Amino acid sequence: MPITRRAALAGLGASVSLPLLESLAPAATAGNASAATPRRLVYLYFPNGVPDGTWFPTSDKRTGRIEQLNPWMKPLEPFRDQLVLPRGLTMPRGEGHVAGPPNWLTGLGYEGEQSRALGVSVDQAAAAKIGKQTLLPSLELALEGEGFFSGSLPRNAISWSATGAPLPREVEPRAVFDRMFPPPGGGTTSRSVLDGVVQQARGLRREVGTADLRKLDEYFESVRSLERRIAFAERRSREAVSDRGETDTLVRPKAGVPVDHEEYIQQMMDLLVLALRTDATRVATFMLDHGQSNRYFNFINGVRGTWHALSHYKDASGKTEDDDGSTKWGSVREKRAMYAEVNRWHHKQLAYLLGKLNSIREPGGTMLDSTVVVYGSSLGDGHMHGNDDLPTLIAGGRNAGINTGRVVAGKRRDLCSVHAAALSAVCGEPTRFGASEGPMSELLL
Repeated sequence: MPITRRAALAGLGASVSLPLLESLAPAATAGNASAATPRRLVYLYFPNGVPDGTWFPTSDKRTGRIEQLNPWMKPLEPFRDQLVLPRGLTMPRGEGHVAGPPNWLTGLGYEGEQSRALGVSVDQAAAAKIGKQTLLPSLELALEGEGFFSGSLPRNAISWSATGAPLPREVEPRAVFDRMFPPPGGGTTSRSVLDGVVQQARGLRREVGTADLRKLDEYFESVRSLERRIAFAERRSREAVSDRGETDTLVRPKAGVPVDHEEYIQQMMDLLVLALRTDATRVATFMLDHGQSNRYFNFINGVRGTWHALSHYKDASGKTEDDDGSTKWGSVREKRAMYAEVNRWHHKQLAYLLGKLNSIREPGGTMLDSTVVVYGSSLGDGHMHGNDDLPTLIAGGRNAGINTGRVVAGKRRDLCSVHAAALSAVCGEPTRFGASEGPMSELLL
């Protein structure tokens, strides 16, 4: 086997890329963390904005350092020093539920009549620079949409090619897994992809040190565990369809999509981490629902109604066109609190992802230190459909030059300045993007 830090094993017709192994480091990169560890970029999109006043933490007015997260951000407390929250971000060329998602990562607008974005999305700009040496230049993930607009193209697309075409998204965990471990002749196998690489793995174990042995064991177990969870979820989904049982979100799932919504989102996040860990890709996007999600979050204690209806929290009668016709709320205050709880639940899921990335050691720190994670929405205050003060959070990326642990105040600025900073961080060189005048300098060391 070639002495390279990222070995690949083959078995059952599937290629299994391994995590970075220090024992196999070439002399040219040994001891040089910046040269040895790839930089990565991940964007996570959530729809329907946030209730006004529930996003920004308390910060030092002089330094901007985060002092205390608000109640709805509390799930992210373990990562407080690894977050950046910029104020005053806007998208002047596209807003709302339709134009918002296509414009979120392009910044140049959306031509609805031709279903075409007017610029390449930032993830694809990054993939063109850092995705040439990986199995997948980029990975586009999404949760299966729910509600009346789940089939709407613009509401379901944040990744766009240079020609303005939307990139297809993977919504089933099994399909994502098979893309990362593809049999060369096509098709799939019901056996574990690890079954066929046992002998090669044994040989590899004789060549690596104690720390890498532990890393290999953890990696192999994570792959097997994910296979088991995917198989279990597929079986439960088939059972739910056959017995016509209702799911937590009040719709019957298709086979292959977990019945439990939290299990679904965390399986997809586990796959995302696995893709980064094996260097299957260095660029990924993940839509947590389409841009006008009508998903029910009644499985959250004390929450009633659909996500979109809750976002219009200043109308509590239950009789508007955004409501489902049966759910009612006692007051604007009650409805707003439920809306904020849905956001808090998603912050818990983001914390799950950040925790996974932060638990994986790499040269110079953790995988989170070398991964720039951008989490946000194309709407500000959900009730107003506003595109000012967009809720945007950057996590990780310290080894890529992100200056973390702060709230960035200042003038009203285009969201593209964040994209330009993210590109500069992962590509290692200053760059412009979309309508920005350049990277937001406050985000960078």
